[in-house]
Amino acid sequence: MMAYVLNNSAPLKVHKIKEELRLSFLFKKKKGEATKLLFATDMHGSEGSWIKFLNASAMLKVNVAICGGDLTGKMIVPIVERENKEYDYYLMGKTHTIQSSGLEKAYKDIQGIGYYPHLTNEKEYKEMCDDPKKVDKVFHNLMVSTLKRWFDLIPKKVSNETRVVVCPGNDDRFPVDELIEDHKAVINGEAEVIDVDESHEMISCGWVNPSPWKTAREEDEDKLEERLEKYISKLKNVKSAIFNFHAPPYQTKLDEAPLLDNELNPIIQGGRIIMVPVGSKAVKKLIEKYQPFLGLHGHIHESSGSMKIGRTHCVNPGSEYAEGIIRAFLIEFKGDDLTKLQRIEG
Repeated sequence: MMAYVLNNSAPLKVHKIKEELRLSFLFKKKKGEATKLLFATDMHGSEGSWIKFLNASAMLKVNVAICGGDLTGKMIVPIVERENKEYDYYLMGKTHTIQSSGLEKAYKDIQGIGYYPHLTNEKEYKEMCDDPKKVDKVFHNLMVSTLKRWFDLIPKKVSNETRVVVCPGNDDRFPVDELIEDHKAVINGEAEVIDVDESHEMISCGWVNPSPWKTAREEDEDKLEERLEKYISKLKNVKSAIFNFHAPPYQTKLDEAPLLDNELNPIIQGGRIIMVPVGSKAVKKLIEKYQPFLGLHGHIHESSGSMKIGRTHCVNPGSEYAEGIIRAFLIEFKGDDLTKLQRIEG
């Protein structure tokens, strides 16, 4: 939890509201009713996917909507205003030239595949080309403003009887955490025990084992295991718990990704991309050790599916964020009985 300035009462008010949000639905949901949970992950800045996630949560009337990691985008697309008042931008291998009347569509197209549109001029564009620090500053501002706009949509799209939980993933930069903590409409799951219902707690972790991409929240398996053990120790009843761990368990068909060469290109043999397990051995070890009720995972977009490790039902919805498609699991349970485990997409 971030530290607050003593003479500023507003963050303390937000903190109080968020604590009430953590517990609010326990008083609205009748004891004995089934709990409905929607789990999606790996939005990567795709505004279309986020809106569909909120719309699905409202339509299905879920108690808890969970976005399991990698909320933010990876790239800026500058839309450069030229002296003739036309605008150029480069997207999907093609340079597009538009009039001001085409800006709204350009924004929608760029945001739809998870990139950040940035309206600029030729002078600033040259500065960005010459100065990586300038690019980083622009990216930071776009990342924060976009995510805030997403969170602002929650009370407009989703009933106040649904709690929305997000957990920053390995691709999400650390300033994301502060924004989540400050926003009253969303709960940060990282390292926090959240009461999903009267008998199920959830603990979340967005950190993953090392990858070729060297992203923000990666660490060696032994360090990841140490972190997860610390998180798990906060639970009162691990057998009925939900492990919302971004990294999927190793060698489980929920973690198969393309084998890459030294230049990070997929290796193809016999006309097929070679797939290998890349999940976390620490995550698998701790699921086998503790046998929680559910395992919610993501990170590996290609390996959507569900499976059991002992008594634990594990899922990875996968991701098609670049196509604006939402992939998710609708999960219903009453006590220890899992009554629905349904993969949905749209």
